[in-house]
Amino acid sequence: MNEPLGISLEYAAPAPDLRELISSYYLFDAPGPSLRETERADRAQLRFVLVGEGGYIFRDGHEQRAPSALILGPTTGPTISYAEGPLTIFGAGLQPAGWAAMMGAEAGEYTDRLLDAAEIFGSEALAALHARFLAARTLPAMAAIADEATRSLLHRADETSLWFTRMVDRWLAGPAPSVDALIAETGLSQRHVERLSKRHYGVGPKRLARKYRALRAASALARGDAEEIAAASDGFYDQSHLIREVKRFTGATPGDMRDHTPTLTRATIGGRSGLAGQVGPLVSDT
Repeated sequence: MNEPLGISLEYAAPAPDLRELISSYYLFDAPGPSLRETERADRAQLRFVLVGEGGYIFRDGHEQRAPSALILGPTTGPTISYAEGPLTIFGAGLQPAGWAAMMGAEAGEYTDRLLDAAEIFGSEALAALHARFLAARTLPAMAAIADEATRSLLHRADETSLWFTRMVDRWLAGPAPSVDALIAETGLSQRHVERLSKRHYGVGPKRLARKYRALRAASALARGDAEEIAAASDGFYDQSHLIREVKRFTGATPGDMRDHTPTLTRATIGGRSGLAGQVGPLVSDT
């Protein structure tokens, strides 16, 4: 997908057996001498900076420079990404079960923060993988390499993580997720559901439902689908509630989303929508 200012963002689906660990792969290119874009709230990410360097400013003002390979924890609001270009990044969205298999740590510990991926994989192994991505040059070739590397994590995918995240993802994809309904469906105590949600998604179920409700509405507004917009708007008390929540999680108002969608947001929504049928609706619709 080509965007104004020369930005290019291309998406690819992971292999079917990996889709509970990886949401999508993407290749981002920005040829300019500098970049400053707002990323909306999202799931965790694994990113390889192949060309250029930069950093992130999180919603609480905390700033971190990006190493050549990084893990972004789940984000709970708009994050400013900046770079000295040109910039090329290969990335993978981490599903909550993929986070658990890869990290073995509470997602809540890394919400709105980044971590040097060398701390998890080791610098030598990462350098070799980084070199392979750089030599691959195209997204399909990079995705094949990433599929190969991710399969080594399959044996670490915990059945409890898979069971819980399948249930939560179905719940989030519904029209009006109720925390009480989720607790009833899991058969677990409220405290246990809260703990598992923070472990896998970085936040509790109430905040998680708010995040995906806002992202679904923002995506519908950016796509301009009247039926989708009406359905997504039903989850809010009134128009002012919709405006506050969309801005809280994306950094843009519904009017901005409808009429002047931020460049990176437009590219993200368009790219993920193109994966419909290859990935789950929670990925393609938000």
